[in-house]
Amino acid sequence: MRLIRSLIALCFVALGIVFGALNREPVRVDLWFSAISGRLGLVLLAVLLAGAVVGGLVVTLGVVLPLRRSIARGRGDAPLQERKPAP
Repeated sequence: MRLIRSLIALCFVALGIVFGALNREPVRVDLWFSAISGRLGLVLLAVLLAGAVVGGLVVTLGVVLPLRRSIARGRGDAPLQERKPAP
């Protein structure tokens, strides 16, 4: 299974390299607070990576941390300030 994942990841890396090599036109992307200038393929891959990182942070802050907090409360591992008194 690890070999299959590695081969799939290697294929995506190769596709990214080919994509970047085929799109060499200079572009400028205005982000309102700054601008990115560079080759089209490189800029698109960088923006894609930045979007994945921001999306991961949003999911972590919006889903993972609240679930961990509720699990900790349920097990009694939460700090004393967060524990609710028993009814």
